Parts: sequence; structure tokens; C-alpha cells
Amino acid sequence: MLAADLRLGIIGTDTSHVTAFTQILNDPESPDHVPGARVVAAFKGGSPDLESSATRVDKFAEELRAKWHVEFAGDIPALCRKVDAVLLESVDGRVHLEQVKAVFAARKPVFIDKPLAATLEDAREIARLAKQAGVPWFSASSYRFGEIGTSLKFADTIGAITWGPGPLEEHHPLELAWYAIHPIELLYTLMGRGCEEVTRIFTPDADEIVGRWKGGRIGSVRALRPYGPEGAIVIRTNQQVVRSSAKPVEGYRPLLVEIVKFFQTRQPPVSNEETLEIFAFMDAAQRSKTAGGLPMKLR
Repeated sequence: MLAADLRLGIIGTDTSHVTAFTQILNDPESPDHVPGARVVAAFKGGSPDLESSATRVDKFAEELRAKWHVEFAGDIPALCRKVDAVLLESVDGRVHLEQVKAVFAARKPVFIDKPLAATLEDAREIARLAKQAGVPWFSASSYRFGEIGTSLKFADTIGAITWGPGPLEEHHPLELAWYAIHPIELLYTLMGRGCEEVTRIFTPDADEIVGRWKGGRIGSVRALRPYGPEGAIVIRTNQQVVRSSAKPVEGYRPLLVEIVKFFQTRQPPVSNEETLEIFAFMDAAQRSKTAGGLPMKLR
């Protein structure tokens, strides 16, 4: 490890992100290697009532320990004492608020993987506590920094349509935060902030979520179940239509470049305000579904 490398700690070993991220950061021979930081410690975590957590947490923890020689801490405060910055990776958004409190107390910058939280209220409380502690944080989907998100950003965008996977998870009351956060964040990447009203049409196989932005711009998301390809269409001034190539998202390297840069500069690449509006968008969509598809204002 170079002297200049930041020491990173992982919270939650119940997602494939932890092994993928560690390989990209820790293996200089990897074609996707991102220099400047290494994963050196982890806290296992895990949610016994969430199948995707309980069935994977030990497997990924063992890979971190055996392959990458990551040291394990008994609790989050102990982890924070070993590292310069934190990757909060727990797959269960319900536990993020409680877990991140110890990170804020230790004054460590933190990337919070999707979903930031399981409710809008938890997301706002994370932001409040971070501001109170003076600790920088950000959360983002890898879609934001992929080829589609970066190639279709235009100053004159008047509308956009995105699509991608949208499976649901029964323990997350804000349903779209579990996985549809990916195509929704892609929509915000292309449209920016300013949505005022959301309508959601739900079927077992897909959701259609339409947002009305300030000034009359319209953006929509199709969340596909169980999974599906991702893509986007952007409508520009004078009705010029630009379509994505619909290539698969090209791995995690672009996201990790931004994460390492954030830890080095403490400047988030996505504003906390935009992240919170994305959660307000999903909250309005949840209320629209409950109301049978009626439009709902963002709270």
C-alpha cells in the first residue's frame, strides 16, 4: 500500500459490491484498477430477515478475509478507528441510518450505497445528522457515471425517458428505492432537479413513473420486473431526439473513480439536495400507487 493511499473501511458484507469494489481498489493488476485508496477493514453486519443479506453476508466476508486480507472489526466505532473513510455497503436500506450514526460521530467521510435509506424520513435524517456533524457524504447509482448518463447530458434537455430493472423487496416500504433507484437516478442525471409532481402506474411486471418538472418539462421511468436492460431517450430543444445505445452498464470503475475523488477532496459529485429530491420523487410515486395512480406533489 502506498503511503498516500487512503485506508477504507466497509460496513456490511452482504452485497457483491464489496468484493467487486475491493478488487478494483486493491488489485493494481486489475484492468479496472482505481488508485488512491485501499479497503483495509470491514464490519460484517447483515440482516437476518432479509434473504439477500442472510444468504450472502458470510460468503462475501470470507472472500474479503481470505483473498484480500481485510481485517474485521467487532463494531462500527472500532472500524472507524482503523480507516480514513467509509463505504457503507449494507444491502438493507433500513439499517443505514443507525449504522451511519457511528460514522458521523467518528467524523469520517462516507459513501452510502444504494438504497440510501428505506424511507424518505430516514434519508432526510441522514442528511440532517451529517450536516450537524459537519461530515461529507454522498450516495449514487453506478448508472449516473456510466456511458448513458455521461453521453446524454445536454443543457437544452426538455424531457427524458429512462428504463431499467425494478424488482421490489417486501421489507422496504419505499418500494422503488430497492432497485428502481437505478433508472430513476439515471432520469435525474439527465433532467436535473426541479420535479414537482409524480404519477405512478403499477403492474406486476413493470411500473411507469412520470414526473412533471418545473417549467413543464416531463421525465418518465419504466421500471422492469424482475429485471431488464437499461437505456434512455432524451428530447432536446426543437424536439431533437437522442437515443442511448442501450449498452449494459460498464461495471463499477466510473463510480469508484468518483468515490475516491470524493474521499480525497471531500466534495460530493452529486449534491445531497439532489439525492434527497430523488427520494422525495420515489415517496411521491409510492403515494401515487396507494392512491390508484393519482398525481402526487413532492413533499
